This record gives sequence, C-alpha cells and structure tokens, in this order.
Amino acid sequence: MAARRLMAAYVEAPVTGFLSRVGLTPNALTLAGLVVAAASAYLAASGLLAAAGLTLLASGVFDLFDGALARATGRATGFGALLDSVVDRLSEGVALLGVLIYYAEAASTPGVVLAYLALAGSVMVSYTRARAEALGIDCDDGLMTRPERVVVLSAALVAAHWWTGALGAALGAIAFLTILTMAQRMIAARGRLRDRG
Repeated sequence: MAARRLMAAYVEAPVTGFLSRVGLTPNALTLAGLVVAAASAYLAASGLLAAAGLTLLASGVFDLFDGALARATGRATGFGALLDSVVDRLSEGVALLGVLIYYAEAASTPGVVLAYLALAGSVMVSYTRARAEALGIDCDDGLMTRPERVVVLSAALVAAHWWTGALGAALGAIAFLTILTMAQRMIAARGRLRDRG
C-alpha cells in the first residue's frame, strides 16, 4: 500500500501533470500506445528483437498512465474504459503477430505454433474475465494477466538478442500459464456464481 502511495505521489502525479499541460487526452494516450505496439510488431517481424522488446515495454508505459491521466483530469468515462480495454487486447495481439511473422519468415513451425498458442491463451484470459463480469462477478484471478505477459514477452525479445531460445521459451510459458489462468478464472467464477445463488 505504501509503495502504491509513493508511486502515485512521485511518478503518477508528475507525469500526469505534464501530460495534462501539453494537452494530451487519456484517449489520445491510449491510441498512442497502440501505435507504439504496432512499431514493436514491425521491429519483431523484421528480426530486430531487442528493439521490439524495448518498444513493447514503452507501449506498456502508455497503458500505465492513460487511466491515471483520466482520473487526474476528471475525464474518466465509460467509453474511455472500453477503448482502453479494446486497445490493450489489440496491442498485445499486434505484438504477437509481429513475433509470429518473424517465425514464419524463419520457416520455424514450432515458433509459429507457440506464438499462436500464446495469442490464443491471452485472448481466452481476457474473454473469461469479460464474460464473468457480464454475469455480474469480478474475475481478475490468475498468474498470467496482461501486465505479466507484456513484461515476459518484452524481456524475452530483448534476451533473444543473446539467446535465441529465450523467445520460444517465453512463448511456451505464456501459452501454458494463460491456459492455467483461464482455468483459475473459470474455477473462481464458478465458486462466486454458486455463492451468489
């Protein structure tokens, strides 16, 4: 809790203050994050893996501050929340598409399959939460949520500059842990729906 307060006071407040002064809106920040994620995908597809990883990490920074900017400026809206959720999924999908193209260009069938499984698992984690929330229950349980996936994929892309197996290992871990996370959410949702009667 103390760490969260320090983060808000010394990072979020100054950054959101600056963004507000330069006239950036929360929705513009959200869309800028998508553009940066697309740049990461292009770099990955081109084989510039370390640059792709650093760029993907930068796109996560936009996601970190768009909600904070919305709250700080009183611009938090239902549509902004929807746009943020949709763009988060698009950004992740586009980044993994770049990785899939990289493996396709290298004629690596295992790499293509792992990239696809990581993408499918990520989609199912998000879908399970969305469907549970549509039923009126909170369901953000699990090990491999979006922030963890972005950090793992970014780190693996950078590490792949020195160890080519890092990316495949990370995609395998993401694929496995997203399926596990989906199962965790299904079990949690089932329990909460039972408790609700």
